[in-house]
Amino acid sequence: MSTYGGRRSQAERDAMTVEIGYALCSAAFAAALLFGAAAGPAFAFELSAGARSTLVGAGATAAAVLFVARVVSVLVRFGKREVAGDGAAQPSQPGRTSPDS
Repeated sequence: MSTYGGRRSQAERDAMTVEIGYALCSAAFAAALLFGAAAGPAFAFELSAGARSTLVGAGATAAAVLFVARVVSVLVRFGKREVAGDGAAQPSQPGRTSPDS
């Protein structure tokens, strides 16, 4: 019902909140890993100020891009699942392979 402009149920709002939280946390984790991998050598080795600045800047930029891409991809995937009918592809009974079984 909510897909076509009706009010969302509490379960739908909760699912959306959980999905947003997952998107943000997984994006932050991935971005932190990427930043550490890109900028880590700048702090682990004796590099010139220019090289250090370049690595840190590139790592921060790549991490920011990854963060946004991850959040968008998770939320778009969630939106497609919502539009598809809130689990309409799921079997009607546990253990069954199709709704007609």
